[in-house]
Amino acid sequence: MSDEARQKTITASCAIAGGGPAGVMLGYLLARAGVKVVVLEKHEDFFRDFRGDTIHPSTLEVMYELGLLDAFLKLPHEKVEHLSAEIGDRTVQIADFTHLPTVAKYIAFMPQWDFLDFLAAEGKKNPNFDLHMGADVDELLTEGGKVVGLKAATHDGDLEVRADLVVGTDGRHSTVRSLARLEVEDIGAPMDVLWMRISRKPEDGDDTFGRIEPGRFFIMINRGDYWQCAYVIPKGGFNQLRRKGLESFRLAIMALKPSLGARVRELETWDDVKLLSVKVDRLKKWYRPGLLCIGDAAHAMSPIGGVGVNLAVQDAVATANILALPLLERNVAEADLARVQKRRTLPVKLTQRMQVFLQDRVISNVLSASEITEIPFPLRMLNDFPLLRRIPGRIVGLGFRPEHVALPEVMRA
Repeated sequence: MSDEARQKTITASCAIAGGGPAGVMLGYLLARAGVKVVVLEKHEDFFRDFRGDTIHPSTLEVMYELGLLDAFLKLPHEKVEHLSAEIGDRTVQIADFTHLPTVAKYIAFMPQWDFLDFLAAEGKKNPNFDLHMGADVDELLTEGGKVVGLKAATHDGDLEVRADLVVGTDGRHSTVRSLARLEVEDIGAPMDVLWMRISRKPEDGDDTFGRIEPGRFFIMINRGDYWQCAYVIPKGGFNQLRRKGLESFRLAIMALKPSLGARVRELETWDDVKLLSVKVDRLKKWYRPGLLCIGDAAHAMSPIGGVGVNLAVQDAVATANILALPLLERNVAEADLARVQKRRTLPVKLTQRMQVFLQDRVISNVLSASEITEIPFPLRMLNDFPLLRRIPGRIVGLGFRPEHVALPEVMRA
């Protein structure tokens, strides 16, 4: 079969590269507003461990505004109304979400694949929503300096999508932003995260667990029959940890959470431990003619606060609100793309500034400490004055500029 015979071409108003939270939410919102959308996801399904799994009150509020919240919350999840951490032998209260002006006053811990499967299923009810799995974007189509579409490799050959706008939502290692040669500003991060699974017993309790000790953080998230565990280490420290041996690593985890006992031996090889190399960056310019990047493709976030998914969703809502009408009119100008960046730059910068402050004032100090003689001052203030916990509750739970769905549903399945 010739190359020409194996290439398929389709047209849409908007082509979205990346089927993560930003891409699927944007596709759903635009399709709901009447825009013909194609979403391309390089993987065959959404099932991948150790992605951002925190659905914050701001995102739950968007789901409520879309009329999807009740059905969404039927999926298995854990509700967290307060955040706390163990520092040495003390439990420190950090954030309170119960006073937020939202319908859902808590964080929902839910596997990201469940969130994406749910949203994709809702999107497929609309004929304007066209999702292609196993479609790996590897080329941008340009004419006269303007991006006019993209090309993706699939099992059935190349798929070419011609579109009035291409949106890159393909994560912190974005192919789209590299192909578009958009300049990245690296802000830096002092840590990496090791993710792993350890089985859960009923006597463990239900609550998410966090512990801070000199040189390390350890977090356990309830996933029903197992714990999703995060072990925070100094930047670039994974090889040194490996040289000490897997048994030393297991014993370090057991020292942080003794009740795990022999279950740490479920980590049979280093293949059971996944490294997330943390980066904090943002594009200086999110767009060029015919193309826009949002979510992690525009600004990679630190895992501090677990806000990455929710910043991506907020980007998607703002993008849909601003661009739906120009897309319907087939008249998307650079000025429209600039409006998206202008709308979302302030919350992104403020969030990253907060993350860098915590990296520099709390996390770096803990990771470099040989002992913790006292609780860091910011955490001590939060623990001693309950009203102050509403501040991180609002910043983490809602963000600095929560977005609201402004577009009516113009087509119904």
